[in-house]
Amino acid sequence: MGRIYYLLGKSATGKDTLYKEILKRRPKLRTVTMYTTRPIREGETDGVEYFFTDRAELERQEVAGKVIEERTYQTVAGPWTYYTVDDGQFDVVGDEACLMIGTLESYEKMCSYFEAGKMIPVYIEVPDGVRLMRAVRREENQKNPNYREVCRRYLADEKDFSEENLERLGITKRYQNMDIGSCVEEILGDLDK
Repeated sequence: MGRIYYLLGKSATGKDTLYKEILKRRPKLRTVTMYTTRPIREGETDGVEYFFTDRAELERQEVAGKVIEERTYQTVAGPWTYYTVDDGQFDVVGDEACLMIGTLESYEKMCSYFEAGKMIPVYIEVPDGVRLMRAVRREENQKNPNYREVCRRYLADEKDFSEENLERLGITKRYQNMDIGSCVEEILGDLDK
């Protein structure tokens, strides 16, 4: 497989929307779907946004040696684990590029798993106030909005995506997502280089 372009950024920066727009314009990009033990949200589809599993399935995959990386977050609804599995999705012939979404922590672990130069970060940013408003609006659309979890994620992102962590991982390029069209164009311009 060629390069893995890894969309990452704090919550509510528009990663999912950018991901879908990029794939519309570059349908030959391969995708890899991650796994999670968190409950499925309104509007999500199993196998699209994530493979929604449970703790027992995660443990089976760990025993089989298939888990590349995992992260567990202590949410207000209990622990949720997100993880990437070497389940054949990375098995391709040739130089096909791949597009994924993840966190800074998962990016770092993926960099350790794959050879140097394979992982290309695509770091998305928006001003904090805009990000918070987007997160609240998204949560309003849920059947049972959980604003405490929105606040927990917002505050956790400040630590996780600190300037020190970004610098340590060599992430210097930043894509401002205030206008989806412009942001997509900028990302695609860099992917086409």
